[in-house]
Amino acid sequence: MTATGFDAAGYKRDQRENWDAISEGWEACRAEFETGGAPVSALLLELGGVRPGHRVLDVGTGTGDPALAAAAAVGPRGRVTGIDLAPGMIERARARAASGGNVAFEVGDAESLDRPAASFDVVLSRWGLMFVVDRAATLRSLARMLAPGGVLAAATWAAPGSLAPMTSLGFGVLARRLELPPPREGAPSPFSMGDPEVLREELAEAGFGQIEIGSFEAPFVLSSPERYAEYSKAVAPPGLKALLRERFGSEDDPDTWAEVADAAAAFRRADGRVSLPSKTLLARAVSPAA
Repeated sequence: MTATGFDAAGYKRDQRENWDAISEGWEACRAEFETGGAPVSALLLELGGVRPGHRVLDVGTGTGDPALAAAAAVGPRGRVTGIDLAPGMIERARARAASGGNVAFEVGDAESLDRPAASFDVVLSRWGLMFVVDRAATLRSLARMLAPGGVLAAATWAAPGSLAPMTSLGFGVLARRLELPPPREGAPSPFSMGDPEVLREELAEAGFGQIEIGSFEAPFVLSSPERYAEYSKAVAPPGLKALLRERFGSEDDPDTWAEVADAAAAFRRADGRVSLPSKTLLARAVSPAA
């Protein structure tokens, strides 16, 4: 369900521009993010039953995860397609793929993706579906694009956001300092698919069967609280940085980023590193047989 009066076109434009703008910072922090992201990718491939020869679609691939892991799994007889709304993200995914002959990255919108029925054996999405405006239509479309018996394997952040501090901690500090309103009910957000029962219902209404919903604590680790603040700054969208400049005179406002580091310090381990286990839901759903 989408919020009443929600500007879908404007939202998608902002999403494209935001992810484009942070693509460089995202890639610079990829090693830290993948401490928790890579195990989730591995679980998605396992849930999807990805194997040699499979045709795989990765929705919201970002800079190429989990598409590149899937490409290794399907081998030369398989084919992986990764789509993302942001050209900057796709550019970096293509650079990572280098000469890989069994993976292609395309700028694309999951809501308007037009592929023939039964084009894929597996659809993967790691923290991407939450940002789709019309989830019902998108899920129906993905079910259609899957071969009979094909599998959708998706990760979504669990709600409330406090269960996923890697994503929510820094943005929570920014929201408090900038006095931002909460997200509109029904609007896309990182935690809009965080209720396992609602997720199960949405998948069933889209025509999927054999639905399984589990959870996993992604084990994000960063070298220090200050490094978490650097990560948060690198992935903060332009709109938030503009508000920081307007309110505090600079997007690098030292008090803001010191507060982010202080929030992360609560998760510091004995070795000085910061551990931010973040709960993610893992969904597996099967396309109906013909």
